[in-house]
Amino acid sequence: MKTWRRTFDMLLGRRPDPIQVGAVCRDSATGQILLITSRGTGRWVIPKGWPMKGRTLSGAAAQEAWEEAGVRGRIRPGELGRFRYDKAQDEGFAVPIDMRVFLLDVDSMTDDFPERRQRKRRWFAPQDAARMVVEPGLQQILAGLPDRALPTAPVKTRKG
Repeated sequence: MKTWRRTFDMLLGRRPDPIQVGAVCRDSATGQILLITSRGTGRWVIPKGWPMKGRTLSGAAAQEAWEEAGVRGRIRPGELGRFRYDKAQDEGFAVPIDMRVFLLDVDSMTDDFPERRQRKRRWFAPQDAARMVVEPGLQQILAGLPDRALPTAPVKTRKG
């Protein structure tokens, strides 16, 4: 049914909503979730961006986690979930976005990353992270995560 609907919409000139990818960055030892501030409004979000040529969707999400939050780790190839939101544009209107979310188990974190001067980062328990974000779909995804992860090595933090 979805394929038929999508084909019909394209015949009528309707394009599918653009997609973005995001990474829920989790400390495997504690289960805590890393949120970052957005550059525009300063609200709490997950690292996210557009798909990248030559990368899988999960690979693009992992790259965004590095650029925006300074974390590296093991990205799960399957989607953790998806939701829709309206992305505000500089021109004053919003564009509907289909967000694909992937889980990244953080192995290391550094203070030297591309967007370090543009963002703040903070670890939250999943339930607290769910309360900090604005998008209802992301709230549901975060609220569905366990409060504690399986015991593994803690995240290594590096300076520079």
